[in-house]
Amino acid sequence: MRQALKQAEYAFSEDEVPVGAVIVNNNRVIARSYNQVEKLKDPTAHAEMIAITQAASFLQSKWLEKCRLYVTIEPCSMCAGALVLSRIDKVIFGAKDPKTGAFGSCQDINRLKLNHKIKVKNGVLQDECAAMLSEFFKKKRKK
Repeated sequence: MRQALKQAEYAFSEDEVPVGAVIVNNNRVIARSYNQVEKLKDPTAHAEMIAITQAASFLQSKWLEKCRLYVTIEPCSMCAGALVLSRIDKVIFGAKDPKTGAFGSCQDINRLKLNHKIKVKNGVLQDECAAMLSEFFKKKRKK
């Protein structure tokens, strides 16, 4: 999660919503990313989506079955859907997202009748993850 936080710092420094993601396979980081929605002018350029693409490219496979995603905030429904389609094994996230979180906060993708269920762990470095997001939005409101 520390590496995901480092990615979120990159996003923060580029005036992007500070979300960072890392995908691990066999205890090896195979993808690192951060939100790039503003930079790419692409509403799908969430940290998780970019990491999924990187990991699939690295593995030369559309399946991320033996992989874990570490992300600083609970994934939204778009990212959760992509994670189901990738068949990722586990998602570990820091802060919950009561507005758009799709792993229990706003909705729960695992409760849908889909072909894959994802193991989930939340609250990892929750305070640090939430603090960065709070600081970012506080700064935005001052502008």
